[in-house]
Amino acid sequence: MATPEAQLQPTDSIPIGGKRSGAWLVRYALEQLPVSHTFGIPGVHNTELYDELNSSERIHPVLVTHECGAAFMADAISRTSQGEIGVLAIVPAAGITHAMSGIGEAYLDGIPMLIISGGTRTDVPFGYQIHELDQQALLANVCKRSWRLSAHTDIVPTLFEAYRTAMSGVPGPVFVEVPVNLQLFREHIASVPVFVPPTLPELAPGIEQQLDAAAAMLAVADKPGLFVGWGAVDVAEDIRAVAEHLGAPVSTTLQGLSAFPGDHPLHTGMGFGPAAVPAAHNAFKDCDCMLAVGTRFAEIPTGSFGCRVPEALIHIDIDPAVPGRNYPAQVPLIGDARVLVPMLRQRIHRATEPHVERRKAVSGSIAVDKRDYRDEWHKHRSPRVNPLRFFEALRKQLAVDAIVTTDDGNHTFLTAELMPILRSRSFISPTDFNCMGYCVPATIGAKLANRERQVVGIAGDGAFLMTGMELLPATVEQAGVVIFVLHDGELSQISQGQEIPYNRKTCTQLGEIRLAGIAQATGARYISIDNNDDLDEGIRLALKAADGGQSAVVDVAIDYSKRTRFTKGVVGTVLKRFPLGDKFRFIGRAVTRRVTG
Repeated sequence: MATPEAQLQPTDSIPIGGKRSGAWLVRYALEQLPVSHTFGIPGVHNTELYDELNSSERIHPVLVTHECGAAFMADAISRTSQGEIGVLAIVPAAGITHAMSGIGEAYLDGIPMLIISGGTRTDVPFGYQIHELDQQALLANVCKRSWRLSAHTDIVPTLFEAYRTAMSGVPGPVFVEVPVNLQLFREHIASVPVFVPPTLPELAPGIEQQLDAAAAMLAVADKPGLFVGWGAVDVAEDIRAVAEHLGAPVSTTLQGLSAFPGDHPLHTGMGFGPAAVPAAHNAFKDCDCMLAVGTRFAEIPTGSFGCRVPEALIHIDIDPAVPGRNYPAQVPLIGDARVLVPMLRQRIHRATEPHVERRKAVSGSIAVDKRDYRDEWHKHRSPRVNPLRFFEALRKQLAVDAIVTTDDGNHTFLTAELMPILRSRSFISPTDFNCMGYCVPATIGAKLANRERQVVGIAGDGAFLMTGMELLPATVEQAGVVIFVLHDGELSQISQGQEIPYNRKTCTQLGEIRLAGIAQATGARYISIDNNDDLDEGIRLALKAADGGQSAVVDVAIDYSKRTRFTKGVVGTVLKRFPLGDKFRFIGRAVTRRVTG
């Protein structure tokens, strides 16, 4: 991609010829960018900015209950739209530290975000001001770049550059500190630059030959497979065409669940190792050539790095540090998947005829494995809600383009295993930063950016407690969202992880939670689903409330007694890596505790 300096010419400007405050300039810059909302809490260092935003006809400032929720809302806007960026407008110091969990999630997940903070005064000689802190140093490890402005003339071009930085290369958060004196006071501004959107990057030298080699490898493979992540989410149609042509199974990462439709016959599920569902594990166990697109082979989708990756690995990623980091890539293809995947698709179609028979055979095996896994879940009896029956009932009532948000916990992997995601950018979840508390605010952010679509969240009760009060802004904004709280009274992902090796649960019991009180306090409707018979009506009532602009909290008495494939697979993989002595110690201790009670 061209540098900002090359993109923005000195003549690309609009004359102003008058005095403008820094807050006006921030508002002007944001109005030129693809920005619809800001999220945060006003304070003494940004009240002037909020006054300007209140006058904007394009940008709507949203008051949150906690800046962590603001960051998750901004994250969700970026994830569920193409080009638009989520924006924080927060106070310095405390606002930054509160928001850092959401900023860190965006940073590790590769999600663009623009963070605008006030700053202490730079026009006075006094130290020890309120909120005085080196914010650039604090954010150095969770932002792509940061700026502390010193002049009015820097504000607009810096915010434009910040947007391009956030969106280009590996996307991520950027930070701009605007000292309060710049916001409050006016200076003469001759002109302001015109925003020039970023363009797709040019091809790297030699990439054409590498694409030819990749197509040739896939053409001669006996059992090719595709593994796609978030980086493939905008080329889902090309991925589908490649998979169908090759007759190849497709697995996704957790973050990339919406990069391939879950109802497609070649879709297998999340991951492909021992921690994956049977359809994925069986379809990939003899894979002899893999095309990986937009995935880092990170810990979650690989089941704690327990999967087997073939030597013939073709790896497309925008980050040159990714291919070869965890698994050697025979053909590393560095670049934007939006450019490279369509080019590779053309070459594959030229290199080989469609593998019709292989596609039928692979699809048939996947269908049998999926059916058997569903039957296994259907046979699981409980007076509480069966997870599969919950997801089947929910999928039946949701539109095909509904956005589904999860949090971090056992419910996340149940969703990945049991809930088909049907459209691109219609599933979002915290992944590499793996931060609890994401679901409620992210669901709200996604709804604000996609008013015409159904948006539902699926959260564990522990995760819901972290940010559930953000339903108050949802009520204020009339953002009708539904939060299904899978309620079992435990931090179940960790408690199950404790139970297997320790045969005990420590500090993972939540106590009695009355979710009806939280719903009442935030203006949401409360609905309880106590068993499988309540599912259809409970979901219908919740979606009806959301259609009318009222959010709903659905208290689902979930049965977590049957463990996910992910949990069992990861525990087994991790235990295998223990030194022999420690492995026997853990196993022996668990057995002893089971015998002695």
